Amino acid sequence: MKNFKAIALALTVVFSTLSVTAQTKKVDVSKSTINWVGKKVTGQHSGTVNVKEGTLIFRGDKLAGGNFTVDMPTLTSTDLSGESLGKLNGHLKSEQFFGTEKFPNSTLVFKTVAVKGKNMYAITADLMIKDITHLVAFDITVNGNTATTAFKVDRTKYDIKYGSGSFFDNLGDKAISDDFELAVALKF
Repeated sequence: MKNFKAIALALTVVFSTLSVTAQTKKVDVSKSTINWVGKKVTGQHSGTVNVKEGTLIFRGDKLAGGNFTVDMPTLTSTDLSGESLGKLNGHLKSEQFFGTEKFPNSTLVFKTVAVKGKNMYAITADLMIKDITHLVAFDITVNGNTATTAFKVDRTKYDIKYGSGSFFDNLGDKAISDDFELAVALKF
């Protein structure tokens, strides 16, 4: 009986520790946002794309990991309307840009998480766009049930070279910046 109590106590401690060491929190996709900005010589465009699913992993109250899937066919501009909106959305979803029919999902998987300050973490992650994966680095802030970040992505690393001055000459005012900006707010 003494051994049984010792084993039961040991199992309780092990299971308690496991629940504290790794807690997965599902992202509420209906309340989370991804806003993007793409710049060109003559101005910029902005818009949104939806999170399809995601989780953040915590150990105690510290962020320890995360993984996310982005629903690329939901990519849309928010600064245009009518025919101009349709043209830009069609172009962004085409093979010249994100090829959303062939590549409907992009993913972000945390590789390292380092505490940078109160509620702030330095993240390195694998970002996969068009089935091409590269490492990205950014800071993320976690307050309550919200995680926020902003970072730039070099689209040319993902074979999105249309209008890039790094690959094409004589673009003049048709040149499009290689980087696009993302501002992300995840609710969980």
